[in-house]
Amino acid sequence: MNRIIYFFFLLTALGFSPTQKEYDFSKVVEGLHFPEGPAWDYRGSLFVSSCYGGYITKISGSEIIKFADSASNTNLKQTNGLSVYNDGSIFACDYGLGAILKISPDGVSEIFVDGYEGKRFNRPNDLAFDDKGNLYFTDPKSYGTNKLDGRLFKINIDNKDIKLMADSLAFPNGIAFSPDTKKLFVCESALNQIVFFEVSEEEILINKTLFAELPGGDPDGLAFDIEGNLYAAHFGGGAVYIFSPDGQIKEKILTPGKKPSNLEFGGIDMKTLFITEDETNSVYSIEVEIPGLKLFSSP
Repeated sequence: MNRIIYFFFLLTALGFSPTQKEYDFSKVVEGLHFPEGPAWDYRGSLFVSSCYGGYITKISGSEIIKFADSASNTNLKQTNGLSVYNDGSIFACDYGLGAILKISPDGVSEIFVDGYEGKRFNRPNDLAFDDKGNLYFTDPKSYGTNKLDGRLFKINIDNKDIKLMADSLAFPNGIAFSPDTKKLFVCESALNQIVFFEVSEEEILINKTLFAELPGGDPDGLAFDIEGNLYAAHFGGGAVYIFSPDGQIKEKILTPGKKPSNLEFGGIDMKTLFITEDETNSVYSIEVEIPGLKLFSSP
């Protein structure tokens, strides 16, 4: 176990805990069906998947609409992770179809890529763009500490070339690049841990390293701020943890429900943190001091 994280849990057992600040949570929207994959459009809208409902919600100020759904799109079934691309379209992980989708600004969905070596993807979960425009996504299959059948892929957006970047992962989930793009962070939910890969100059993932362990729940969505602090949603643990770049826990943010699934920075100044929460089936927001990192795929 990472010694820093071990020390944290030892202190917790002795009655100590990381810094906890009081945050004013605002409920952005409720009544969703297992909300996931929040994606901020820098034009001022937030998109959120409802995994069990088969639709994506668009939130623009006080306006809340169903942006795309399985009823009107045959090329959409159950989306999870989302990312707004620089042309205004949305890339989405669809675990129901085992595919990566591209959704136009008016909500029309098409299958962008649907498999590898002649077989559909397993359960595309979350995605992240690097600074060169390549799309990386996690593809878990089975859940279990000994079921190492999860994978990590990269897609060249221009020619749709697909490369298997890593395999033998324990339900890979949330994914995020460090601000300098030299490290790719991935949650292995079944092992309750966050790991990172170094990204070589040849764009090969090397030196898989344990970053943190969070027993008592599954580390899920990830997001960085501009100073390199990593925010991690702890599904089942009822909290968002903030880690310093060297892996120390700086803060624990208690969430309104026990199942925060994912998070995204947004707002005009990038100081709004949006959190999807699956016990209450709602999206919340809080204001933070350090701006979030603007994603490399952003418009």
